[in-house]
Amino acid sequence: MSRTSHFSTSQFTFREVVQNFIHWIRFFSSQWKIILLAAGVGTGLGALISQVKDPVFHAETSFVLEEEGMSGIGQMSGIANLLGVNLGGLGTNGLFQGDNIMELYRSDRMLEETLLSPFDNDNLLVDRFIESEKLEEKWASSIDLSSLTFSQTRENHGVNQDSVLKEITKIIREKQLVVAKPDRKLSIIQVIVSSKDEAFAKQFNETLVSKVNAFYLETKTKKTGENLRILQIQADSVRAILDQSLGTLAAEQDRIPNANPLLSTATVNGRRKQIDVQTSAAVFQEIVKNLEVAKINHRINSPLIQLIDSPKLPLERTEIRLVKGMVYGAFSLGFLALALLYLRRIYQKHLQEV
Repeated sequence: MSRTSHFSTSQFTFREVVQNFIHWIRFFSSQWKIILLAAGVGTGLGALISQVKDPVFHAETSFVLEEEGMSGIGQMSGIANLLGVNLGGLGTNGLFQGDNIMELYRSDRMLEETLLSPFDNDNLLVDRFIESEKLEEKWASSIDLSSLTFSQTRENHGVNQDSVLKEITKIIREKQLVVAKPDRKLSIIQVIVSSKDEAFAKQFNETLVSKVNAFYLETKTKKTGENLRILQIQADSVRAILDQSLGTLAAEQDRIPNANPLLSTATVNGRRKQIDVQTSAAVFQEIVKNLEVAKINHRINSPLIQLIDSPKLPLERTEIRLVKGMVYGAFSLGFLALALLYLRRIYQKHLQEV
């Protein structure tokens, strides 16, 4: 049986690897002027960029979102059954569940409503954004932003206003807004708005969080709140009928205080009023039970949103400092010079072999 070799004859030996390494070191050393020149140019460009590039400010809000969901309904279902009440679909999580509030923060509706909120006494947030991002200059060839106003109601906006708002919301959603959970196991949500305008970043973050959380709470409890309102109206109506029936029964009893038991016709009206009172009392008792269950269900479906941190001035900022910019520039262009020299050397060797 012939012995099979585990190594191919075409593989590099350790000696060849060392020789190649020394060869490339000598080659790059011989090109030190080019590498040094590239590093110098990179240092200058890095210093220039660090002075020209504006810092970016980050406004961050974090809050806890806690929802009882079906667990709370499961705990009280036994008690409700004892009371003779069927909970049915009460407490079922509907449209908003889990991470959907995070998508709500990125929706066009919430972003546009926030942009149309006031920034100060004279300007809206959208006006401040256009000014800080210098959109009038950037979009001058396609639209005249100075002729547009966003102060009127949304229904009175034209096509140009809607197009501008849509484009601005796209910019914010893709480049300036981050909504995330630091840990998937926790119920903490972070909302970060980044902008070159510190005042805009803070105001936009606070307004967006306020609007989205209010809309979320309203929508989450809308169904149970409507059910609670209807039951309360029914309870009030039946209670009024019951009070009226009690008054009528008392008046009937006062009209004939000592009715002759041998004359049945004299007690017919009193018995009718007594049946009305008993019927109204039974209906009122059932409605009150359903009303109390609806109140519990409404409280359970009301999510808890508790702010942890809110943006405070001065905001956290990221910027390219002078020394960092010089180091990054020198390293980047120096590395680029090495790569180009390497590729040129490989190309020359390939042409020589051909």
